Amino acid sequence: MANFEWYRSFIGIYKHSSVSEAAKTRIMTQPAMSQHLASLEAEVGEPLFTRTARKMIPTERGKELYTLLAPLVESLEEATLGFKAVTSPTLPIIKMGTAPEIFRERIAPALRNIHMRVYASYGIASHIFDLLTEDKVDMIVTSQKFTAPGVEYLNYVEEEFVVVSPYDFNEPEFEERNQLEDWLVTQPWLSYGLELPIIRRFWRENFQRRPQMKPEHILPDLHIILSAIEHGVGISLLPTYMLSNALQANKVKIICQPFKVTNDIYLAYQIKNRNMPNVRMMIEALKTPKL
Repeated sequence: MANFEWYRSFIGIYKHSSVSEAAKTRIMTQPAMSQHLASLEAEVGEPLFTRTARKMIPTERGKELYTLLAPLVESLEEATLGFKAVTSPTLPIIKMGTAPEIFRERIAPALRNIHMRVYASYGIASHIFDLLTEDKVDMIVTSQKFTAPGVEYLNYVEEEFVVVSPYDFNEPEFEERNQLEDWLVTQPWLSYGLELPIIRRFWRENFQRRPQMKPEHILPDLHIILSAIEHGVGISLLPTYMLSNALQANKVKIICQPFKVTNDIYLAYQIKNRNMPNVRMMIEALKTPKL
């Protein structure tokens, strides 16, 4: 099978009509260039040049081969140069897993200041944890701690969740906490998951028991839940950091005040990767005040 370098040498000889000149342009020795030509001619099965004292004259087969190869080889060389221009200097890569809303609100605004290439994978906490333990990502940003050997967690930020409803939602006044709970369980709830992750915690901390209700819709993306609330679909618990625009536009409102719940977000990685430079760089970038 012909070697690509044989083709490049053949085109060089054709353009310069000389083995020695072609060797100079390719920064090769003349014997090496001659060997490339001899190998290609053996592959083709006939001479590609007529050798004279002054120059190399292409045969009809040589002309035919040049017409076929020249645009292809030049195209490949241009693509290679373009690829080098795009990828140099090469930035380190960090592979991350997180929920889409965390990436959008916490990480995306800082990408221009993170001097790495970020390859992101999105999913719920259990999914991104599996990606971490399977070595498919270098680190995750997660709201849940899973017990597993070899995984280390660092505190990142604390979120505050409040009950959010459509702006025109009618909220009665209650004198007793149990009356509020009875009313809440009758409302159309939107949940991040079937297990009611943050709703269950809200109920436990404010009503000291598990919620006795079935969510109207399961939507594993907080921004989609916010959009659904804006369109009057139901109510849910959402982090305050993502509400400012919707509140200012009078699309949603916070109800059931002052009841709320907090939730910790963690940075997690495998202990074996604790000192990986890319992981350390990303942790430092995420823990700076601007995020």
